[in-house]
Amino acid sequence: MSLTSRLTSGLNLQAAEHRPKSYFAVYLSALLLSLPVLLTAQALAIDIEHPAEKEEQLTALNGVWDLSELYSDLAAWEAHKSQVSEQLSELESCRGKLGDSASRLAECLNIRADIYRSLGRLYTYSFLDKDTDLSNSTRRERHALMENLMTRYGEVNSFIEPELLSIGQQVLENFLATDTDLDDHDFFIRNTLRKAPHVLSDKEEKLLAATASPLATAAETYSILTNAEMPRPELMLPSGESVKLTPSAYTRYRGHPSRELRKQVFDAFFDSYQNFAQTLAVTLEGQVKAHVFEARARSYPSALQQALAADNIPHSVYLSLVNTVNENLSSLHRYLALRARLMGIEDPGYYDIYPPVKAIAQQYSVKISQALLTQALAPLGKEYQELQQQAATQNWIHASPAAGKSSGAYMMGAAYDVHPYLLLNHNDDFESLSTYAHEWGHAMHSLLANKAQPFSKAEYSTFIAEIASTSHEVLLLDFLQNNARTKDEKLFYLLQELQNLRGTFFRQTQLAEFELAIHERVEKGKALSSERLNSLYGDLLRRYSGDDEDIMNIDEKYNVEWAYIPHFYRNFYVYQYATSISAAYFLMEKVREGGDKERQNYLAILRAGGSDYPYDILNKAGVDLATPEVYETVIRRFEKVMDEIETLSN
Repeated sequence: MSLTSRLTSGLNLQAAEHRPKSYFAVYLSALLLSLPVLLTAQALAIDIEHPAEKEEQLTALNGVWDLSELYSDLAAWEAHKSQVSEQLSELESCRGKLGDSASRLAECLNIRADIYRSLGRLYTYSFLDKDTDLSNSTRRERHALMENLMTRYGEVNSFIEPELLSIGQQVLENFLATDTDLDDHDFFIRNTLRKAPHVLSDKEEKLLAATASPLATAAETYSILTNAEMPRPELMLPSGESVKLTPSAYTRYRGHPSRELRKQVFDAFFDSYQNFAQTLAVTLEGQVKAHVFEARARSYPSALQQALAADNIPHSVYLSLVNTVNENLSSLHRYLALRARLMGIEDPGYYDIYPPVKAIAQQYSVKISQALLTQALAPLGKEYQELQQQAATQNWIHASPAAGKSSGAYMMGAAYDVHPYLLLNHNDDFESLSTYAHEWGHAMHSLLANKAQPFSKAEYSTFIAEIASTSHEVLLLDFLQNNARTKDEKLFYLLQELQNLRGTFFRQTQLAEFELAIHERVEKGKALSSERLNSLYGDLLRRYSGDDEDIMNIDEKYNVEWAYIPHFYRNFYVYQYATSISAAYFLMEKVREGGDKERQNYLAILRAGGSDYPYDILNKAGVDLATPEVYETVIRRFEKVMDEIETLSN
């Protein structure tokens, strides 16, 4: 994966049910708090039964991060950026010299790692600074310069892998055996050797690196069109207020209590995409063609196999996920029918999928969110709890919504020598609580990996990046359900878990199945017209929603939903939501039912960082995502929660 890909993977600011990530830039839901003093575990132990009454026990949180820990001022940032530019010349001087000796190879790989390390810190500063005020053109321009520097690094760095391969495995293994200075780079070297059949010549690699920008044109066009230039319909609310149905407004009002309004939201919102369906089909087809081009340029059988090969993930993982979910769609249909019955809807439509079945009058401030998370993390051990609490007292979070601030939330873990930063838009609702727990999972993953691994082995793969965050959510829901004060409160939390699983496990698999279908179509030389995309997506949507079984009626006008989902421009990204939540449920079941061995088994995954292939890291912990067993754990939990809901609601 290229540096730019690492920095941008997981971008999602449109919908809470789309949750991606990466070590260099884990973009999604996040948050934080910052306390002037360190809180003890006792001080944070707010009783779940009366959180509001004890909130005053906590020191006030200002919720604004401190970027001076990255650079004291802008001049320091500029000076460091200039230093990196000089280091790039040093790296360029290594060209043709990697095979001179083990010590020379170690020196060059250390220069490369130092540059990458510096880029992470520089990028973090400009990215976070930009996101606190997107209206500030100076900040945006400064970050654009940073992206240009990263592109330059990618071009300069492009000779490394071809040259390592030209040296040959025997010589490199001898270097590794005789020079301990290469220990931090052994996994990188052996991983490069693994990719030998797909690494091109120095000249060809440099050319491919230069194609990164033009091959990104389709995605950039899509982003500009859907976020800035596409006309958005106006919607009249029952209050008489008129709102423009932007993507963020759609996510807000699609779950409105009024069924009539929800239908108006869906109809108007997806009509706006249908009006541009031909253009959006061209951008999506262009992106898919870019994926196929890259795969063929590197002699991969398919775009999927190239995407999986980046982290040495077996093809059977993708197929096992899709097949297991398809074999258990009856569980999803049961949930959709249960929702409709509890909501009193006899003819459920697609616009009925988002409103909560139950609601509770509970506010979750950042302080209360932290207090609940502390208690929920008890199964992971006191040391884990205390590390998270201590981190939560630092100025690492930008918590509250603000004018000009980036929407959504994310965890940025690229500053290895500093600490993770979290951006939130905390609204004191349940989703904010869930997001808080989720993003702290990412932060804890980075903290543990950075502590246990040298820089060159700390960056963890996207394939395992969602496990810690989802494990936090699993433990939080388990804690809330077990400590609910009333039947309605428990039903609320149980239903929240089902909706979470629907969006992350079932829906993301549905999107993964669609993504595979459109790539296979292009690989066969066929076109992706808007009509074809509507047909492919609509067939999947109806199958997953149980349209043929009269579970939920899917209006054809919603077939264009494919055009709303930005993740199809991420090259087989979405399936990792489903695999990660499956691994999280499997592991947390072991942790809750086991002891210290099971807990340490889980923590070893986080501490491993990028020291091994992610599939192998999970396998060592007893999690084989190439088999149905892990996914079936999710299905069993899904069914168990529905059984409990039906018992409580009868």
